[in-house]
Amino acid sequence: MIKAIIFDMDGVLVDSEPFHVEIEKQQFELNKLNISDEEHHKYMGVASEVMWQEISKRHSLQHPINELIAQNRNESIRYFSALPEIPVMSGLADLLEELTRKNTPLAVASSSFPEIIDLILEKTGLKKFFSVIVSSQEAGKSKPEPDVFLLAARKLGIPAEDCLVIEDSTNGIKAARAAGMRCIAYQGSGANPAGQKEADAVVTSYEQLKMMI
Repeated sequence: MIKAIIFDMDGVLVDSEPFHVEIEKQQFELNKLNISDEEHHKYMGVASEVMWQEISKRHSLQHPINELIAQNRNESIRYFSALPEIPVMSGLADLLEELTRKNTPLAVASSSFPEIIDLILEKTGLKKFFSVIVSSQEAGKSKPEPDVFLLAARKLGIPAEDCLVIEDSTNGIKAARAAGMRCIAYQGSGANPAGQKEADAVVTSYEQLKMMI
């Protein structure tokens, strides 16, 4: 029985993945890195720390990783703060309002920087729906490890097996499965359908999800 729902943020609550891609591409160019789109896509759903550790190994970077992470964090804060609007997924607000009326515990578990999670949820007005908000940084490990989802479940006070995760990335879906949680993949415009095969189900709209839960 589903007793709580845990949402990823980027590509699930908000259509922010294109912004992250743009920020990272600018950073690659600034640091004279030739990162293919294929390689870049592999880092979707993982924390910046993990992305830069992997890039550093693959490309033998001389830059200190902490400086690259700080650069990514600062540019992300500047970029998202300057946006006049961050698009919320169609139909999401209605779903969250209905779940709130039913007293369903809701959480956000994201690989984004904590500052970005807070900034986006505040700016979109979505923060009020979630009693628990956690980041991979707080959990200690990034997706595809299950830690961020397990931390969210503990904070909600709900057993992992009674939680449903809404994800879009391959790494996020793997993390949910590793946590022993059921997972529904949200297939937005930027999602990779081939990477969502491990989910229990796939939806293309929140109206469709509302009918399932």
